[in-house]
Amino acid sequence: MVWFQSILSRYDPTIWIRVIGTILTTFAGFMLRPFLAFYLYDKMDGNLLVAALVTSLHPLTGILSNLFAGSLSDKYGRKPLMVAALLIESVSMAGYIWAESLFAFAALTILNGIGASLFWPAASAQVTDVVPEEKRSEVFALLHTALNLGAAAGPLIGVAIYKVNPGIAFGFCSFMLLIYCMLIIWKVPETLPKEKRHPEQRTEKRAEAAPRMKISEHPTLIWMTLAAIPISLLYSQVEIILPQHLRTQFDDFLTVFATLMTINGALVVCCQLAIANYADRFPAHKVILIAYGFLACVGFGYGWAPNLVLLIIVEVLFTIGEMLYGPQIQKSISLLAPEAYRGRYFSLFGLNYGVTGTLGPSVGAVAFRNIGGAYWFSLIGVLLIIAGVFQFGNVKKALTGPAKVDRAKTRQQETPI
Repeated sequence: MVWFQSILSRYDPTIWIRVIGTILTTFAGFMLRPFLAFYLYDKMDGNLLVAALVTSLHPLTGILSNLFAGSLSDKYGRKPLMVAALLIESVSMAGYIWAESLFAFAALTILNGIGASLFWPAASAQVTDVVPEEKRSEVFALLHTALNLGAAAGPLIGVAIYKVNPGIAFGFCSFMLLIYCMLIIWKVPETLPKEKRHPEQRTEKRAEAAPRMKISEHPTLIWMTLAAIPISLLYSQVEIILPQHLRTQFDDFLTVFATLMTINGALVVCCQLAIANYADRFPAHKVILIAYGFLACVGFGYGWAPNLVLLIIVEVLFTIGEMLYGPQIQKSISLLAPEAYRGRYFSLFGLNYGVTGTLGPSVGAVAFRNIGGAYWFSLIGVLLIIAGVFQFGNVKKALTGPAKVDRAKTRQQETPI
């Protein structure tokens, strides 16, 4: 009992609510997420390109709304954005149950994209608000573990439900999002300091509360975002192109795909915190370079692995790579971001997911049709090698070089005299 109380007291209660809500929603989401592309594929009469285009509307909407999400969370607070986002996502998921036409699927996908883009910049900034610098990578790792706790069991259960009635999964996912929303309303306080919220109430603090941000003055953030694109491109292919590639190699490809998803989730649950704590002993830029190396191997492995055993080994490499990369890159962004720009920094960095999520499925569908999955995933592996070298330099500069000095100057300018 003492050890349990010690664990609870290690983090702010806000973090534990986030962990619980993440487990609830990702369990439901991973019952559905790996098979949403198949669902759309079937509804679009087997047209892979049309299904990919509809899927792309989610991140495309995210790109547009992401431009405002970070600044809104820096101006009005983290909690209102998170609550609104979860409500929007819940409604859109419920809508999929009755959707039949292309227009309905497109509208619901756009709505879901708005919700997701509002939630994550505010949620990431919230972690930075309440967690000391030395614990941030550990907390981001904890949240990543919670994210994958649902992924460990969700896909295999999702296979069974998908074969019976996909509507059950949509309804369950909608309900879990609503429960998470209620938990945040009930238990999570606003973490943005009061004096920085609602600047219209205090004219003299308007600039202080939400200063304008010129993107051109933050080149390190821009380069870090660009170098992250190959990783998010790999993720975008895993969800829609990899299953189609597996279809050409395995009779029961749905079960193979669900097995890979389950292995990934289970390994993250078991190993994420330990790996994150161990990785914190080393400079972030070196850890991130190693992560890119693992993920580059995954690109080649997905393309050429001839059997399930080798695919499982590749999935283990994928899991290690993402466990090294995720907490370290988020910690790096949190350390690079000036206090007044936290929401916007996470929002702008998140554009790498939006860009590849928008273009990736369609580009992947065209590449898969013309050069095949093996060569397409190999090309992604090459891009990851190149991007890893650039990201190594970006993160090193961000945390130890001129960008660190610039960040300190920015914080001094933000502090009222």
